Amino acid sequence: MSRRPAPPDASEATVTLRGRVPAGVWVLGFVSLLMDVSSEMVHSLLPLFMVGSLGLSATAVGLIEGLAEATALVVKVFSGVLSDRLGRRKGLAVLGYSLGALTKPVFALANGAGVVLGARLLDRVGKGIRGAPRDAMVADMTPPASRGAAFGLRQSLDTVGAFLGPLLAVGLMLLWDSNIRAVFWVAVLPGLLAVLLLWIGVREPPRGDRAESGVPIDRTVLTRLGPSYWWVVAVGAVFTLARFSEAFLVLRAEGSGIPLAMVPLVMVAMNLVYAATAYPFGRWSDRVGHGGLLAAGLGMLVLADVVLASSTHPGVLLLGVALWGMHMGMTQGLLAALVASTAPAPWRGTAFGVFNLVCGLALLLASGAAGLLWDAHGPSATFLGGAVLAVLALVVLAMAPRNVFRAADS
Repeated sequence: MSRRPAPPDASEATVTLRGRVPAGVWVLGFVSLLMDVSSEMVHSLLPLFMVGSLGLSATAVGLIEGLAEATALVVKVFSGVLSDRLGRRKGLAVLGYSLGALTKPVFALANGAGVVLGARLLDRVGKGIRGAPRDAMVADMTPPASRGAAFGLRQSLDTVGAFLGPLLAVGLMLLWDSNIRAVFWVAVLPGLLAVLLLWIGVREPPRGDRAESGVPIDRTVLTRLGPSYWWVVAVGAVFTLARFSEAFLVLRAEGSGIPLAMVPLVMVAMNLVYAATAYPFGRWSDRVGHGGLLAAGLGMLVLADVVLASSTHPGVLLLGVALWGMHMGMTQGLLAALVASTAPAPWRGTAFGVFNLVCGLALLLASGAAGLLWDAHGPSATFLGGAVLAVLALVVLAMAPRNVFRAADS
């Protein structure tokens, strides 16, 4: 009886040329694009729906959003750990995307705050479940020489969905006389297509490095992630502290003379630049290295903050927003590539979950501090404070050992 040949290693099953992205990563990128179209069609209108159609207060809206995001942060860690221990990631990703798709009709049928809260929490649970396993699959599929391009591509396609969703929602609102519930029903379709594409279009690479069973997260596991990984977490956290929520871009636009109905297009412009730059910069990082581009991305954030602090003229605002989007394109995919390259393969899901949790908490802290600065000293102080934190992030980046970046560049 002949022996069955061993399954190929992921690096052997994919093209190893620098900058060449495996087909599975493309499919995952389009899955993210479709789900972001679905989600942003809902999220761009949900505050208006809660206040205008359901009669909720702004405080209730804030509590619902805060609870939803906190839920996603917690779930991300445990889904990553679970994907490591099961040795399979696709099933968790399918579950997460399915939960996201199934919440869309609930929003359309909602008649009170409790239903909206339940749907929002379930939607964020889905996001938390799928995030870390999906990113770990990208790393598993892609050889190290192409990870910058792979994560940049996935981020670009994800961001395309982030600006197509609101644009589609605005168009349908104009076509259907501001019928928000009808838009929510249409949002069901791209969500279901995302799940179907993931189910039939992604073949998870075989893994023989499943993490051992035991306590989900303990000191031993966190130690095994290694010092290089924890430097990446530290760099990512400081990056995020310097880049508070994009909601402050919208608030800045509101005071710049842009017509109120056009203010949401500021986020479209930011995401357009983000989507256009993430893949080229990710591919470039595979050739020139990650450290220098991360530093350049921080410099871009400093410039964006200074521009946004200096004037409320609409042209200046759009320049600052474009620079902000370029910063995102230069840095977010590279940070994901660094996580993939510095974390041991059996624990990549855990690594992405912990990284996402820490950066999410940093974003909450940064946004809270930005709001306090805004209320106490005005918008200019908020953006200048962000510029100062970006300079401090450059200092932390300079302190990181060089082997952190050599692991990603090898």
